[in-house]
Amino acid sequence: MDVLWQADEPLRVREVLDRLTRRTLAYTTVMTVLDNLHRKQWVQRDKTGKAYHYRPAGTREELVARTLRRMLETSLQPDVVLLHFARSASDRELAVLRQVLDERTDSQ
Repeated sequence: MDVLWQADEPLRVREVLDRLTRRTLAYTTVMTVLDNLHRKQWVQRDKTGKAYHYRPAGTREELVARTLRRMLETSLQPDVVLLHFARSASDRELAVLRQVLDERTDSQ
């Protein structure tokens, strides 16, 4: 995902592979990962000719927030999950949550 977020334009599998610097991976491995990310709606793809071009489906923050939302929606007890999260939140995170709650209260 970092490669796609850093790119100025959509990338083909080969271009993603060429930009990976951590380790040597097979082309098919990168293709499978991108396909899985597409299935999970983390990347979007468009076919140009015979090749797909991949791009992020949102910013890192948007996709993480979307993932958290899905986790809450699939939880049997979302209230309990939120309570555990709130109890583990840092002072800074709690301040952000308070700000958002205050904004929602003011707009109602």
